[in-house]
Amino acid sequence: MKQSLAVIFGGVSSEHEISLLSSFSILSHLDREKYDVHMLGITRAGRWLSYEGPLERIKDGSWEGHASCRPAYLPPDRGVRGIVRGDEVIPVDVVFPVLHGVGGEDGTIQGLFEMAGLPYVGCGVAASANCMDKALSKQLFAQAGLPQCPYLALRRSEAGSVAAMADRCERELFYPMFVKPSNTGSSIGIGKAKSREELEAAIETALRYSDCVIVEKCVDAREIEVAVMGNREPVAACCGEILPAREFYDFSAKYEDENSRTVIPADLPHALSERILDTAVRAYRAAGCEGLARVDFFIDRADGKLYLNEINTLPGFTNISMFPKLFMATGYSYAGLLDRLIELAHERAAL
Repeated sequence: MKQSLAVIFGGVSSEHEISLLSSFSILSHLDREKYDVHMLGITRAGRWLSYEGPLERIKDGSWEGHASCRPAYLPPDRGVRGIVRGDEVIPVDVVFPVLHGVGGEDGTIQGLFEMAGLPYVGCGVAASANCMDKALSKQLFAQAGLPQCPYLALRRSEAGSVAAMADRCERELFYPMFVKPSNTGSSIGIGKAKSREELEAAIETALRYSDCVIVEKCVDAREIEVAVMGNREPVAACCGEILPAREFYDFSAKYEDENSRTVIPADLPHALSERILDTAVRAYRAAGCEGLARVDFFIDRADGKLYLNEINTLPGFTNISMFPKLFMATGYSYAGLLDRLIELAHERAAL
């Protein structure tokens, strides 16, 4: 008997377009012999629409104008347990939220699923919220004794003006510095500052996306990513390395520059690779992750030190995304990986 699977895409965050690309890939690989797939799109304005049109229109963002779109939503009422569309209720067995960033990866929609009593793919409310806020996750990592680059978390409400933020950065860190919003992904809003002018400009940019800014010591580093999957017994795939075509792996380097490359598995000594995989699982557990996550690291080229960068609780599933590529390198097919993630959603709901 087929499972009724709701795939939710789009969303209100700055990563809306990446969600569309991830959703297109997932929807293209789901085994339709196993799942009755119901597509729910969320517009940038926050409208929920049932969609039954071609997948290609999700990829290019034109799905919203398709004639099949109808208002629909998932209510928190456990007596419903499905999609409400007009007078119709479509029963749902499990939800796959393919929503990156605010409103999809920060615990908010996960809370809706919990209230509705619906199994769902990915991390729970607390882990999603903690990992979305880089300032909070860094505190969790510090408590777990995990290695991190020197950093400052500057909240607008506490730090005051941009000039005051820059003053503190210059007192406690050295140029160059990386500046990033505390609660975005897909490398959106990230800047590298080599001077006071660049620092203030980077802080102003980051504040457009978040009320908290993370400023880190800049390390000339190799960028290593690890995919982790599981609930009580998480497993890590192999290490992958990012080779950005630009000075650092910003949004353009990630999604627009075809010269950026990934190496899977990463060319690392066996002992170092094993240490990274072990650290990834430790970080996953420390943050309370379940289902899946991608754990990112830096290796300092100068001294070989390993630093934990961040955890993404709903990593990309586009054609260039590392999470599926890393598990596919260990023997999974794309469809098999999706099956396993859905199995984990049911497994966690039954715990």
